[in-house]
Amino acid sequence: MSIAIPFLAVLLIAGVCAYHRMRLAVWVALSATALVACWFLGADPVATAIAALLTAAIALPLLLPQIRKPYITAPLLKFYRRILPPLSQTERIALESGSVGFEGELFSGKPKWESLLSQPKPELTKEEQAFLDGPVEKLCRSINDWDITHVRADLPPEMWEYVKRHKFFGMIVPKEYGGLGFSAYAHHRVIQKIASISSVVSSTVGVPNSLGPAELLVHYGTPEQKDYYLPRLADGREVPCFALTGPFAGSDATSIPDYGIVCKGDWGGAQVVGVKLTFDKRYITLAPVATLIGLAFRMYDPDNLIGDIGDIGITLALLPRDTAGVDIGRRHFPLNSPFQNGPLHGREVFIPLSQLIGGEDYAGKGWQMLNEQLSIGRSITLPSTASGGCKSGAVVTGAYARIRKQFGLSIGRFEGVEEALARIAGKAYAVSALSQATAAAVDRGERPAVPSAIAKYHCTEMGREVVSDAMDVHGGKGIILGPRNYLGRAWQASPISITVEGANIMTRSLLIFGQGAILCHPWVLKEMRAAQNPDAEEGLEEFDRNLFGHIGFALSNAVRSWWFGLTGARIGKAPGDAYTRRFFRKLDRYSANLALVADISMLTLGGKLKFKESLSGRLGDVLSHLYLTSAMLKRYHDEGAPVGDQPLLAWAFHDSVHTMELALSGALRNFPIRPVGWLLWLVVFPFGRRAQPPSDRLGHRAASVLMNPCDARDRLAEGVFLTPCENNPAGRVHSALPKVVAAEPVERKFLKALKNSDIEALDFGAQLDEGVREGWITADERQQLEELRALTLDAIMVDDFDVHALRAATYYDGQEPRSSREAA
Repeated sequence: MSIAIPFLAVLLIAGVCAYHRMRLAVWVALSATALVACWFLGADPVATAIAALLTAAIALPLLLPQIRKPYITAPLLKFYRRILPPLSQTERIALESGSVGFEGELFSGKPKWESLLSQPKPELTKEEQAFLDGPVEKLCRSINDWDITHVRADLPPEMWEYVKRHKFFGMIVPKEYGGLGFSAYAHHRVIQKIASISSVVSSTVGVPNSLGPAELLVHYGTPEQKDYYLPRLADGREVPCFALTGPFAGSDATSIPDYGIVCKGDWGGAQVVGVKLTFDKRYITLAPVATLIGLAFRMYDPDNLIGDIGDIGITLALLPRDTAGVDIGRRHFPLNSPFQNGPLHGREVFIPLSQLIGGEDYAGKGWQMLNEQLSIGRSITLPSTASGGCKSGAVVTGAYARIRKQFGLSIGRFEGVEEALARIAGKAYAVSALSQATAAAVDRGERPAVPSAIAKYHCTEMGREVVSDAMDVHGGKGIILGPRNYLGRAWQASPISITVEGANIMTRSLLIFGQGAILCHPWVLKEMRAAQNPDAEEGLEEFDRNLFGHIGFALSNAVRSWWFGLTGARIGKAPGDAYTRRFFRKLDRYSANLALVADISMLTLGGKLKFKESLSGRLGDVLSHLYLTSAMLKRYHDEGAPVGDQPLLAWAFHDSVHTMELALSGALRNFPIRPVGWLLWLVVFPFGRRAQPPSDRLGHRAASVLMNPCDARDRLAEGVFLTPCENNPAGRVHSALPKVVAAEPVERKFLKALKNSDIEALDFGAQLDEGVREGWITADERQQLEELRALTLDAIMVDDFDVHALRAATYYDGQEPRSSREAA
């Protein structure tokens, strides 16, 4: 036994040092101390000597730079350059356009949770709160979604005028240009509230404040462009759209066939140098009503009029609607959610160079401009839209499940319905936290490229799942369209958010991990830059420092993954309170798992990893749910750690942890190099997968939050439009819940007495009269039951129509659809 003691001592010290990420010199010093102790305490001297020699053989070459750099680092640098996947200019721009926030900690394997919890809680200014309470509330009260989606297929003229007059289109325009100059968090709250009653109106308001002319002008516009266009965009004199997507390239700006040729032409009565544009765009939101068009195209200068580069590259320009040759086509009709959307065409449309966004200096920099600002718009508009729909859908579906009765019971009491309510509650909580987190990141000055992709993908996916479950709970109420239906249009529109601003399939399988693995990793991007450094000596120095930092990082994550797997992440220091500390420990485990598997994937697959989309998608799921659970824990602590929110937090957390383990399991079981996958499995899951989905008991508690008036339910509903006005049937259902709950004991008492009586009355009113005469209920209780019946009827009623009222007006005009290509 004494033979093994020196080796075990060195290994144990190595494990402890790796777990705590101590320097190599510390490991050597501690190992030397332990070996000396073994020698004097009677361990086998030969074994002790061998252990000392092995430790020295490992440590000395690594500690001495005159040995390490020429004999270890230099050969590894040559090998690394051979396996390094080539980065195109477009990929390089995409990586350099984003910044890294707390998501970088999640890739570290040892997140600094204190930095997350110390971030300031997002707050509205008095001016922003007043805007929400005033103009936004009034706008929501005026929204008749049935009139917008079925009758007009558009906003009423007075609503267009209202949103322009109150500068809804100018939320992101700075105050010095006449805009509102709101924070990203205020922008999120406005979109969230409007989306809770109408996705058409929220899209109409959201697009001018997302990636488009205003955002691009604020960051890149010339002084003249800013002074002229920004005030007009702020007050609605200009309605903007941005034309990127085309039939043959989708949203891939690097491949668009639309082009502009530098030439001379007439503009304003003078001959000037400009660009002659030919383009074919589709799916352009607000295009049918836009007065100012932002356009992405590839710019060419065959005659070298502005330089010596023929293919200048992707460029962005501004086109007034009345520019000669611009053809704004007829409208698209997006899934019965008829926000203004349509094609744009142009052939040899001339504009001067002064119409390029940023002027001539920004010619060819369009891809960089789009990437830098896309993450900001994508962080807010779609996640906020999903949040508004999920939060409203959750509290209203909970109220409906309490009000609607079958077999003498509220349908929410049936376990099958309860399962759906639990999913709705947990996912609404998660979406709310995630959408708030990305908006807060923008306000901190970040360009959250990876979090914005996470938020866009997961908020819209969970939004689709929430509305699908809500439709199931509502049953017939959900499928009969009409003014009383507050779910049908949301269900029809859910695929739109999934599709726009980057299709979710591609976002998950290519973008989240593909960009995150390089941008968020603490060492990979540094190594890549060092390997490409033209200064050989400086590059070797940088690569040496980063390579061995990376090796220590990988060893640490292997040890941490194995230890957390053995202990179930139940041991170790963690922040939070007594309730959330265990959650933070679990996230430490999955952070280490992600970092380890990502490192091994990049090492063994190299450039082939970008083509392993299933593996990339699964690892992206792990990163996404780490970010999502971090956002939920941040929200929980920002709210003061309310006990009432614990069922929602716990359900959403356990659902995410189960998803992470499934994703890791799928990645390792299908790892392209099978022995590597088997070895990683032993490190990551030494006792197999242990995470379970949320339990039925937890699901019952989460569902109960939705069906009972309580502080947790009110917090979940905060920020959505639930005023019980004529045009908001969802708000009426929500506001009925407290009265329904208060009347239930009286209802039970009355029904029990009625069942045991011999009263023959069949009409509900006559039965109530008998109940009062028999003394079962008082006159006040009779009134309470009558109100309950009226509230229930208002909640469950659906609409019916005259047959001609359902026919579109164009049915009588013989209008036929045509493709945008035909129109061109």
